Amino acid sequence: MGLVKISEHMHANIRSASAALSRSINAQAEHWLRVGMLAELNPGLNYSDICQLLIRAETSGHALHGLQPDETLSEPRVKAVLQ
Repeated sequence: MGLVKISEHMHANIRSASAALSRSINAQAEHWLRVGMLAELNPGLNYSDICQLLIRAETSGHALHGLQPDETLSEPRVKAVLQ
């Protein structure tokens, strides 16, 4: 666990979203970090695809740490790296 310095503006955005979505501020920030990381690593995926991968990882009892291209899969176009 570590500290991350962010702007007051971003903190206000996280605080607002966390209240609206019934998440803690830390949980909201972690969610956005995870979604953003997956989006950067997989520019072909949209938000819905990323959320579906996160939900599948959670229901299977695995943590989703990243994605790797998999030419043998057609849907989704990537495979999850589970740990």
